[in-house]
This record gives sequence, C-alpha cells and structure tokens, in this order.
Amino acid sequence: MIINNLPQKQINLYQKYIESIASLSGLFSESKIPFLHYRVAENIFCKSFGVENLSRSDISYDAKLNDTGIGLKTFIVKNNSSREKIAEFNSHSKELQTLKNEDEKLIKKLVNLRNERINFAYRTYKIEKAIYHCLARKKNKINIFEKNYEPININTIKKIEKKEASIFFEDDKNEYSFNFSKSTLYKKFYIPKNSFSIDIEILNDPYELILKFFEKYNFEQYKEFENVILPLYSTRNRKVEKIVPSKSGLNQWNAGGRKRNLGEVYIPIPQKIYKFNSNFFPPRDKIFSIILPDGDKLSAKICQEGGKALMTKPNKAFSDWLLRKVLKLKLGEILTYQHLKIVGTDSVKITKIDEENFKIDFVGLDSYEKFEDEIDENNDFLKFTKLTIL
Repeated sequence: MIINNLPQKQINLYQKYIESIASLSGLFSESKIPFLHYRVAENIFCKSFGVENLSRSDISYDAKLNDTGIGLKTFIVKNNSSREKIAEFNSHSKELQTLKNEDEKLIKKLVNLRNERINFAYRTYKIEKAIYHCLARKKNKINIFEKNYEPININTIKKIEKKEASIFFEDDKNEYSFNFSKSTLYKKFYIPKNSFSIDIEILNDPYELILKFFEKYNFEQYKEFENVILPLYSTRNRKVEKIVPSKSGLNQWNAGGRKRNLGEVYIPIPQKIYKFNSNFFPPRDKIFSIILPDGDKLSAKICQEGGKALMTKPNKAFSDWLLRKVLKLKLGEILTYQHLKIVGTDSVKITKIDEENFKIDFVGLDSYEKFEDEIDENNDFLKFTKLTIL
C-alpha cells in the first residue's frame, strides 16, 4: 500500500484515529459493524499523513500525495466484495436515458464521461497516477487495502448484461455497473487476502465518555478559512438555461469594440458576493496571490466597475491555465456550458488564507446556487434577529 512507504509514526497515528473514532459507533447505531462517515475517513487520512485534502473540490480524487491522486472509500462488506459508487452523472441523466436501449452507445458515453473527469483532475492537480484507499467495515473489524484507480479501458469492454434497473459491464481489469434511475456508476471492490485488519472495540456508552471529556477539557475555538463560490457562467436567466457568455467572462477575448488579446478573460464576481462579505476580496486593483490546485501561484486583482471581475496579471495567465491547460480549449475556441458539464464543474471556490493570499479550487455543478441559498438563509436569519431585538 502507498501508506507503507510513509513514516511508521504516521501509520500508527492513522490506526489510532480509526480505532478511536470507530469505537464511538454506538452514537449512531446499535450494530456491531463500525460506523465511519466518509468525510471523517477522508479527514483522518489527510491529517495523519499530512497530505493535501481535495475532498471538498468535487473532483475525482479526495487527496493528493506528491503526484498520486487518492480516492478514499469506506463501506460495509458482507462477504468479500462490494459495489461502490465512483461517479454520478445527474447533469447528463436525460442524455443517458435516451441511450438506455443502445447498450454499446450508452457504455461508450459513460466511459468517456468518466475518463474525462479523471483526465481533468490529472491536468488540474498535476497527478500522474492514482489509487483507491479503501476501508471495508465488517463486524468489529475494518480491513484496509488499496486498488489501482485507472480510467476505464473502452477497447476491452466485455460481459455486458442489462437488467431492469442497471447495466453491468467489465473491462480488462474491473467490474462496473450503471444505475439508470440514480445516474450513478459503480465499481466492484474485492478485499485482497493481504489487506491490513484493525479490530474495533465499540464502546457500550459513548455518550458518558464524551460528557466526561468535555467536562475535563476547555476547548479553543478554531477560526476556519473564509471562502466564497464564484460561477464560471452567467447568473442571468440561469433558471431557464445556464450559459457561458460568448463575449464576456471566460470568453472576454471574443468581445467587440477594441482589439483584444486572445488570452483576455476574467471570472465574474456576482454583486451578491459583496453583499454577503464586502471585505472578502482586497480593494480594486490591489495585487494579491492566487494559489492554483497544483500549487503554482498567479498574481491577481479585482477589476472593472463594482469589482465584478477577478483577473490575473498578466491577464492571459488565467486563460493559459484554465482554458488551455485544464479545459484543453484551443486558442480562439469559445467556452460553452456543455464543456463545463462534461468535466463536472461550473464553479470555483476561492478560499481566503490571508489578505494577500487566496486559493482557488474547482467545485461541482450547481455549487454556486447552493452557496447562494446559504447566503439567503444567513441574511434571513440576520434580518429576523434584528427585528426580534428591535
């Protein structure tokens, strides 16, 4: 396993975290099968080994160790294997439904969508290889093992079998299935004989332990990094149809008027962001750093009237990275929303580290809408609180 090459001290810490958290399973269930939420498993792994946590970025990998992408899986196994979700294609559900009676075309489409998301992550985070790190949960036990994480080989597809709810198929290395109603792709994971096993003793009364723990210690409050979500598309009329404007935003280079450089682009900043947090970004035209997902840095600034544009300096640095390297668009090729759908992202998360340093990550489809809902809920709460006080 990849973790076998890491310091033994970190491996021991990882095991202790798993044993400790899983021992609290009685908080959630009376089952003898340890409960370990997938977000907790991701955080434990990254904290123990000091690796980069990508789980909130909605890409194909949950963590990155040097040039290796890591998909973290935690699931229950009854025997020696389990089919687990590896991708959702909700934004393509209508298109996939039209191919339900054309098995080969459906599988080809699924493979292309899956592989493009993997390739997108490779380009974005400078990943050269990948593995699945799995925690299979049984009665009073967790088995840890790893499997190769590779694109589906379209040239070796075999054993196609369609049932009412799903279609099953294999390539030369793995078994897959696709559920029509959930638009979800699954992969079958087998527990190898050489997997590492951890015995879990589930506490009978975890509530009493937690109460005593809080009574004994005073806890510091940890400040989380601030972040906002920015759309890569126009927020006008998005309830009817989402589009990337052909002459502004990431296609600003295509606007009329003066002669423009083909690398002239910006990420739009909706005014709602400033109403939510007016001090999030530096003042207009003040230079700050944007840290890319692969660790490289760009110089950036807020531009245009009302601070509605996030640009880099030089301006074409954004297009060289985002349009050419990550999205693989040719010089002079218009970015469309369909292109964003294929790679599975239509928004970016900007995290504020300090006043001069920010980080950018890709997030999943519809993330900006969800963020807007959070803003509205927060504003409604503040208005309610203000009226109550008055």
